[in-house]
Order: sequence, then C-alpha cells, then structure tokens
Amino acid sequence: MTGKFPKSEITLKRRDLMLGMAAGGAGVAIGLPQVALAQSGSEEIIRSHGYSFFGDLQYPPDFTHFDYVNPGAPKGGEISLSTRGTFDGMNRYASKGRPGQYSGLIAEAMFSRAPFDAAVPADSITDAYCHLAEAVEYPATKEWCVFHLRTEAKFSDGRQLTAHDAAFTHNLFLEQGIRSYARSVKQRISGVEVIDDQTLKYTFVDGISRRSLISQVGGSPVFSKDWYEETGERLDEPSLLTQLGSGPYVVEDFEINRFIIYKRNPDYWGWHLPVNVGRHNFDRVRVEYFGDQTAEFEAFKAGEYTFRQETSTKQWATGYDFPGVEKGYIKREQLPNDNPPTPSGFVFNLLREPFTDLRVREALSLAYNFEWVSSSLQFGLTKQRNSFVENSALEAKGVPEGLERAFLESLGDLVPDVVMNGEAVMAHTSNGDIVSDRRNQRKALKLLKDAGWSVNDDGKFVDADGKLIEFKIMLSSSTGDTVEAIITTYVQTLNKWGISADMEKIDSAQYASRYYDKDWDMMYFRNQPFLAAGTGLKQAYGSETAVVSSYNPQSLQSPLVDAIIDGSLETTSREEEEAALRALDRVLRYLRIQIHSGYVGEHWVASYDMYEHPENLPPLALGALDFWWYNKEKHEALKASGALR
Repeated sequence: MTGKFPKSEITLKRRDLMLGMAAGGAGVAIGLPQVALAQSGSEEIIRSHGYSFFGDLQYPPDFTHFDYVNPGAPKGGEISLSTRGTFDGMNRYASKGRPGQYSGLIAEAMFSRAPFDAAVPADSITDAYCHLAEAVEYPATKEWCVFHLRTEAKFSDGRQLTAHDAAFTHNLFLEQGIRSYARSVKQRISGVEVIDDQTLKYTFVDGISRRSLISQVGGSPVFSKDWYEETGERLDEPSLLTQLGSGPYVVEDFEINRFIIYKRNPDYWGWHLPVNVGRHNFDRVRVEYFGDQTAEFEAFKAGEYTFRQETSTKQWATGYDFPGVEKGYIKREQLPNDNPPTPSGFVFNLLREPFTDLRVREALSLAYNFEWVSSSLQFGLTKQRNSFVENSALEAKGVPEGLERAFLESLGDLVPDVVMNGEAVMAHTSNGDIVSDRRNQRKALKLLKDAGWSVNDDGKFVDADGKLIEFKIMLSSSTGDTVEAIITTYVQTLNKWGISADMEKIDSAQYASRYYDKDWDMMYFRNQPFLAAGTGLKQAYGSETAVVSSYNPQSLQSPLVDAIIDGSLETTSREEEEAALRALDRVLRYLRIQIHSGYVGEHWVASYDMYEHPENLPPLALGALDFWWYNKEKHEALKASGALR
C-alpha cells in the first residue's frame, strides 16, 4: 500500500482523553501518560506510528515493510568492503582519535535509523517511523513530545531497554558530547523526563522554531545506562570498548588498523518490526583497512574483500581489465543516484587571512580549471557542480522569483542587491586545453588588486606591508591519487599566478586532529548536503557554533545565512521550505565558501557476483549494507572457480 496518508495520525481531543481516563485510569484506554493529559488543555494531541513535520506520512499505521525492500530477502553470508587510513578505538563519539568505521551502528533510536549510514526510509526526505518507540505523541504546537517505548526492546546483552536509558544517554551527550551539538541541544530542549519505564517526555524551549526538534530527539542513539556505570567509560574519550546498544549488529572482532567485523545478532529483539523487514540481511559485515589506494585495489582483485563502491574516475576507466572481471567473477554496475552530489571541493578556513575577503576567495576559485581536470585527470567522467544541492528542486537558478523572492525580501537589508536581482552564481568556465586559463587569470588579477594586493618584483602577490598571499592545502596520506593530482595541479597554477601556495601531506591521525582543531588553511573536503530544513543547518552553516563545529569546516559566520536558516525553520509548507532552502543555496554560492569540484551522477559499484538488490532502488540510498542480500549458490560457484577462497 503506497501513497500519502495525511490521516494516518490520530488526533485526540480533550474529551477523548477524559473518556480514556474514565474508562481505564490514567490514560490506560489510549496509552497516554498523565503528565501529557494535565498539560494538554483543549489542545489537539497527536499520536502516531511515525513523524513528519507537515503530517503527511507516506506509510500507514499498518504498513508491513518499506516499498523498496525485498521482504523475502534471504539472510546469510558476508559482505566485505574497504576503507583507507587508521583507527584507534571503537567509540564513535570520542572527541579525539579516529573511531572504527561504522562503530556507531550498535545503537538504535526512538525512530528507525540505518546502522550503516543510509537514509531510513530511503524513499522519503521528511518521514521518520517509530522503532524503539511504538508511538510518538505531541500537541499540534509541538511544544513537547512523548515516546512510548516498546516493552520488548532489549540491549544486545538481553537487558531491557527503558526510558531511563534514553534519558541517561541524552544527558550524557550534553555533558560529554561534541561541544557544538551539546550547545545546540541545550538551547532547544529544556528537559527530558522519565514518566515510567516505558514512557519518556521531551520538553522544548519556548519561543523557538519547532522544526526538526521531534526528529532530533527521535533520532538520538540510546545506550545502556548500566553499561556506562559498570565500565566507567566516557563518551568523549577514545576506547577499545564499544558502547552497549540494541541494534541488529554487534562487534564480533577487530584488529586495530587491519579490520573490523560486525555480526548480525540472532537474538536481536526487533526482527518483527515492519521497519526491519527485508533489511539487515548479511550475517557479517567486514571492513578491511588499507594504507594506500594501490594496496586497497590489489586486495580487491585478490578477493580479500568483495564489494567496492568506486570513487576514482581513473580506476573506473582503466583499472577493471583484470581476469576477475573478464571471466565474469566480478560485475560492474552503474546504478541510479537521485541524491544531490556531495558538495565537495576546496574549502577555505574563514578564520584565517586572506580568506576573509570574498574577492580573494573568488580570485582563488578562478585558478581551478575544472574542464582540464575532468578531461585530463578524470577521463571526462565528471560533470561540473554549481550548487550545494545540484540536480534537486532546491537548486537556485536564474534570478529569484516567486516564493524564493518573497522569502529574500522578508530579510530586508541583509540581502545584497546582487543576490536579490542577479543571477545565481555559477561555476566559472575555463579553457580545457591548457591548465592555466589566461582569461581567468586576468579576472583574478583585477579582483586581487581591488582587494588591496599587488605584484612585487619577484612576481608574488603581497599586501601593502609586503606580506605574501601564502597558505597550505592540507591532505591526508590516505588521499587517493586522483585527488592528490588535482591538488598538485591547482597549487602549480596558483604558484604560476604569483600566489604562494603549497600542499601539506600528513598522516591520517594528525589530519583528523588538525581538522577538528581548525588548524589548517585550505583542504579538499566537503560540506553538509541539505534536502530539508532542520536545526542541523545551524551546525553546518550557522554562526552560533561555527568555531567549534566539525560540521561547519569553513567556520562560516554570516548574519544573512543565519537569517535564512532561521526563516527556513519557520516555514509552514513544503513549498515554502523549498523556497527558503533555494535561497540558502543561492547565498552560499554567492559567498563562495567552496571551490566546487566535479561529480559523478551515478553509483559505481564493483562486486564479486554473489550480491543482489531490488530492481528498483529507492532515490535516497544505494543501501548495499542495508537492504541488499547474499546469493549462496553464486558464492559457492565463485569458490569452486577459485575466484574466492
């Protein structure tokens, strides 16, 4: 059963609440806690199997599984994949060190979330469905929400999961979590209250937007209170121990910097839930670690791991001519990807000079020659990205019109005339036949002169005091060859133009530490994509936590961006929300906080031919670790052929 179900939420009036109390005590007939009744007055109380801010859940209360999964998918087998770099612990939330890949998957939340970082559900931007909770309850004003936990929910050691664990975890993140997250939560959530073992209430701060607050608390992981008290572990410190969670997978084994194995828990409490049908199909998920790109790919060819989502254009174009592919042991697929491409490219640290000047950022952008990079380093397989939400309804185009224009006008003098009446900023074009485009060099020269820079006798740009434009581009030692070549080429062009740039290659652990400390000038990195309004935008692009937020790599601090985010949180329809987010895309592009790299519009997958997936993949996730499955007969055939041990 598909389609929109705006009436899938049950609206209860005060009269119904009172009847429920009369029939069976304190809300027994309808499952409402007394505290909710006492504060509801005549206000509508909504009780639902899921949550969407606009109330338009796609799946009805009696849905049996998500449309995109195979409900009869067989369970079993192992899928193994790779990653590069190192890890020194299994605490995903430590403020230092490098946690193991997917080490946060052991925990679940009130709403369903994906252990391996895919969207859930993968066919809706705005929906969330109950998981640890069997129902969520809130007034129409969304001043608070109550979760009714499932009595069958258990941690992986068999102990029952209760509201006390959820409240404990909430407070743990406030005390020991990432500073920007803790600060954001404290400013939006005034309290958490345990009503009884199965009932938990969150109260939200007065006078703020209600957008995403229920989604936020409903998506927060829940750990065992007893486990933390028994072990004495801290959330903010690296550890070889993994928190006790309730998820379908647990850590089976790991060896630092070599591998991690997650196994499907046969005693998992939640196999019967409709949100889990057709999902979590592999008995084991193995992650193999490698120090560099060459060793990683050679290991795939040798069958040391069996699934590879290719990100290297060079490898995809030239690397798959080995016997395993020629004999049909390995299949290659180009699968549709309806997500906007990750907004990646050269990122400026706006806490450092000379990047505080927009004219300098634009000038430095002009030195990047996408056309040459794509044809010479990426085999013509990439497309130029202009937007932070490319190929989506949120991508700003042309001059602001309609709802977007009205939204920008509501912000008054904060909006520059060039934003209000000009075309959306597009990536510049370059001559792809040469690395250094002279036309763009002349434009950059003028911008730098306007910003107060001039060329000295050595051909270097200096300010009035003779100080050079000088910076380094930081990259990790585990960075792929193609990205390193892109950085090297960009540095060479900058140097040719009289800008003193250099590449700084460091080990992955030092790279992570310096990234979190904002101890770098420029890096080839990514920003957070956005498809819906939410308070997470404040961490990704807002001034409030810019200096400490790892989600805001540039440390962007813009009153205009802040106003747009605040306005997006006040929208009352999806159409208004999209208009506000188009304005956000427009302004981020105007501010030139990133030099956009190219993108590939599909998922490139190479795998040993023993994995299968639904014919029609959902728009928001590839889902290989979520809802693909294993074919035992194909695996046995690969073993018999010698392709796999």
